[in-house]
Amino acid sequence: MHEDLSGTLTSDILRGLNEQQRAAVLHDGQPLLIVAGAGTGKTATLAHRVAYRIATGTDPGRVLLLTFTRRAAAEMLRRVDGIIRRLDAPPRRAGAQTSVAAASGKVWGGTFHATAARLLRLHGRAIGLDPAFTILDRGDSEDLMGVLRTELGLAKSDRRFPLKGTCMDIYSRCVNAREAVEETVGAHFPWCKDEVDDLRRLFAAYVDHKGERSVLDYDDLLLFWHGLLTEPLAARSIRSRFDCILVDEYQDTNHLQAEILQLLCPAGKNLTVVGDDAQAIYSFRAATVHNIFDFPRQFADTHVVTLEQNYRSTQAILDTTNEVIAGAAERHPKTLWSKREGGAKPQFVCCDDEDQQTEFVIRSVLEHREAGLSLHRQAVLFRASHHSLALEMELARRNIPFRKYGGLRFVETAHVKDLIAFLRLAENPRDLMAGTRVLMLLPGVGPKRARALMDLLVAGAPGRSVASGFRAWAECPAPSPAAVEAWPGLASLMTALASRSPGDLASQLKRIRLFYAPLLERLYDNAGARLMDLEQLEWLAGRFEDRSQFLADITLDPPTYTEDLAGPPLLDEDFLILSTMHSAKGLEWDVVFVIHAADGNIPSDMATGRAEEIEEERRLFYVALTRAKDWLSVCYPLRYYTYPRSFSDVHGYALPTRFAPENVRKTMALLSAAEVLAPAPATGEDPIQERKSGDHVTTEDIRQRLKSLF
Repeated sequence: MHEDLSGTLTSDILRGLNEQQRAAVLHDGQPLLIVAGAGTGKTATLAHRVAYRIATGTDPGRVLLLTFTRRAAAEMLRRVDGIIRRLDAPPRRAGAQTSVAAASGKVWGGTFHATAARLLRLHGRAIGLDPAFTILDRGDSEDLMGVLRTELGLAKSDRRFPLKGTCMDIYSRCVNAREAVEETVGAHFPWCKDEVDDLRRLFAAYVDHKGERSVLDYDDLLLFWHGLLTEPLAARSIRSRFDCILVDEYQDTNHLQAEILQLLCPAGKNLTVVGDDAQAIYSFRAATVHNIFDFPRQFADTHVVTLEQNYRSTQAILDTTNEVIAGAAERHPKTLWSKREGGAKPQFVCCDDEDQQTEFVIRSVLEHREAGLSLHRQAVLFRASHHSLALEMELARRNIPFRKYGGLRFVETAHVKDLIAFLRLAENPRDLMAGTRVLMLLPGVGPKRARALMDLLVAGAPGRSVASGFRAWAECPAPSPAAVEAWPGLASLMTALASRSPGDLASQLKRIRLFYAPLLERLYDNAGARLMDLEQLEWLAGRFEDRSQFLADITLDPPTYTEDLAGPPLLDEDFLILSTMHSAKGLEWDVVFVIHAADGNIPSDMATGRAEEIEEERRLFYVALTRAKDWLSVCYPLRYYTYPRSFSDVHGYALPTRFAPENVRKTMALLSAAEVLAPAPATGEDPIQERKSGDHVTTEDIRQRLKSLF
């Protein structure tokens, strides 16, 4: 039982919270579902709940906080510390004093995958897992799938067998959605229905190979955590670690994660989940909105608290977003409201075509900038990345800087993956994909020769991370004449990295970078910028205690970009934000433009095959609209050209998105971009009167001219 708090202490913890938030923070014991609408202070509520539990006696080290990004966990724990610092007394349990710094330092805060990796390191031996495993990122998993696809003879040109990326998508959905291959293929990849038997063979080989090489992919982390919780002794040990479990963004969990949660906390005691069904937009990652709908049925006596007071948007914007989501077929009922009464009505802007849409957006952006709103406080959102291409071209032509979200991630760039491969190979000499990538950096070395050298390495290193295996490389000749100079350096480098005292992580990365630099300059363009990326990784490495922690973190929670990534740095005072709707989730801007709101783009014509897909597209549109704080404009072009960058006139007409029917449009200001962009008469005279003066051509004149031709 928690020790009683004085009225003053309780008041300090609850300061600034509204009635529903306080109810969520103070709830105790039974399972709790917090349905948190967009902009309703979800993070603040969860942080206050963590602080309240710590202040009432829960040991911080026995609190598990599961989020979908490491940054979200760090931000929440930072807020927890801020709340605790306001209290008269530090956190305590059974009379013992605990420092404020220890509160966030001891909490198990992180992503599902990072927590899984941590628990598997501690308890993996209970299910026969070597705790020194390495983790494949998505790109490496696809590459391994591609290698096995070729080895099994599935890459023949006389058939249309799915490519490695599609194979990985099917495999991942099977694991996370807990579906059989034929079920996944039938529902999501129907063009692959004739390949089910061979897909089973491929997936079996993929699983076997990972087991032989002591590597796990993203999906394995959750799958093996689930397996740990089905082993009685391991499950008992893991459950005994935690007194309080909190899960953020529960609407984005998949079936496997929901099962993990049920195994981790079977009775739901002291379990809290937070989410918003209206923002469930990640079914392509196998997430299911049904988890948040089914939670009260899965955990008896669940208490539901709904947060409806919005702190982000004006009431005028909320009037529109409430109408949009009211059309959902299934939802937790809620109506968002704000004390920010009034505000400009959202605009629903009809544009003649994409070029006029671009002109309207740019002019509006610049008008807001002149009124005092910097560019980075404005965002243009779109359903698919290619929807912004015309806008990007025009922004570049007018020298308006922008940053786009939804592109290539930092660790997916070739030069960063190369450097990480050196570390992964040193950490696990059986990692075929890492070793093959490293060896094929050498001139003249192809896949066949790289595989032979990896087999030699494994034979020479029966134990893991044994330098003798790499010494076997040093004793054999260079794998190709072109690699004669580089080969001894590679063998020496890998032997040193795999030794018992390879030096601190930063020095390891420096050695790799110095060896790799001439190879990078030979293989890639813009070498200067790429080398700067590697120097930043070297600097980043100083924050990690060891190589395995660095590899786990860089794989599970990679940085999205650096200040200089494959191009010159952005030396400008400001930049406009361009973002896909998916990448915009969790963010907010003063001004938001949603472009291409035409049916077929919103919803995407690729996501209208099933009612569930259309409902998710509605939620995605809702997420985009709720990013706006003060101004919102939704634009839809009437005309789309079949060849937009040519001189062809072939075109078709589009309808406004089905998610903006009459009841939604009644809450908006209906505009024509042509009228907004039309220049005012220079003389101030009535253009109609001006036209009537002087010669005036009528339709009768035109008909007479036409008759004269015959």
